[in-house]
Amino acid sequence: MSSQRRADLIFAVVLTAMSLYVLVASWRMPRLAELGVHPMSAPGLTPGLISLVLLGLGLALLWRSLRLPAPVPSLAPQADAASAAHNTVWWRALLALVLCLVYALGLLGRLPFLWATGLFVFAFVGAFAFDRARPKRSLSAAAVIALAVAFSVSLLFEQLFLVRLP
Repeated sequence: MSSQRRADLIFAVVLTAMSLYVLVASWRMPRLAELGVHPMSAPGLTPGLISLVLLGLGLALLWRSLRLPAPVPSLAPQADAASAAHNTVWWRALLALVLCLVYALGLLGRLPFLWATGLFVFAFVGAFAFDRARPKRSLSAAAVIALAVAFSVSLLFEQLFLVRLP
């Protein structure tokens, strides 16, 4: 088993186990119906929904890591390509971490939630899905996705979960 498949398998098992734990814990949380609280504002609802999504993603990754065919060994040395790919992965992870920190520590609370989320999603999609051959199309798609996510998340939390956003 390759190291990538092994890493995917381990992460899938951990993600699935953690999401199952959060799902059970959120189910056990009080519903607060006896206090007349709206059912959509129960404290376990949001963590439960998020854990369901993560459970699905963990199971999909588990299935993929178990179903992928074993890589065919190559006779040509690929150390340089593997090293470059490894460095690219770490730079992308670092960029994702920096973007998340800028969003959480720099934008939220200083800008309205809608603007902060839109800027974050635009920067994230722009950074990770940018196509140099079609820059206008890439940035247009990032803008459309950012607007859709910012508005839908704001509506979801304010109208469905009854959470007042900053």
